[in-house]
Amino acid sequence: MSFRLTPFTGSEWVGSWTLFYWAWWIAWAPFVGTFIARISKGRTIRESVIGVLFVPSTLAALWFATFGGAALYLEMFQGAPIAQAVKNDITSALFVTLEQFPLASLLIIVAILLIVTFFITSADSTTFVLGMFSTQGVLNPNNSIKIIWGILQSSIAIVLLLSGGLNGLQTASIVSALPFAVIMLGICISINRALKQEIHREKQLERLKLKRIEKLIEEYLKNTDDGK
Repeated sequence: MSFRLTPFTGSEWVGSWTLFYWAWWIAWAPFVGTFIARISKGRTIRESVIGVLFVPSTLAALWFATFGGAALYLEMFQGAPIAQAVKNDITSALFVTLEQFPLASLLIIVAILLIVTFFITSADSTTFVLGMFSTQGVLNPNNSIKIIWGILQSSIAIVLLLSGGLNGLQTASIVSALPFAVIMLGICISINRALKQEIHREKQLERLKLKRIEKLIEEYLKNTDDGK
């Protein structure tokens, strides 16, 4: 989809959504990747990939299929003003959708709690990782360091929102993601080389173990022959 730019229709969907979210996650990669590596110590690469990529992707697909499908059904067959809510303020569409269900007030409260939890955990992990980066890799940085980074993050976000709204924040994310995309390519090459070196070391250790076992067997047979 990198080359799908819709030059004839002039659609902005690919740029404003697909490419933007790719850049968004690239901008988050240093923090998210380091944090996941920190809490995944002792896990295999397979376990990390399943836990980080496949499980969240599956849950996200179920979420979009359930609530997206419900919103389309309510808009098309129940006359709910969801499309108008998206047009006016996209952030209100979820709540307009939830208002159509039984126990709407409870569902809205749960949704708000989930959103708040998401932002809090994201900010906490980010300040944690930034604290590690700024203290030469200390695995448990002091709370004062994390508080300072939290204040700086919130201040930068407030300035960007006040200066250009969400568009300013999106632009800043994309700009910061561009140079790191090059670094990520280097990281991929480095991981590949590190894994090959690890395999080579394991093969060497295996050969040394076999040679030692063979030597022990030879010594045992020799001692047995001498004893006879």
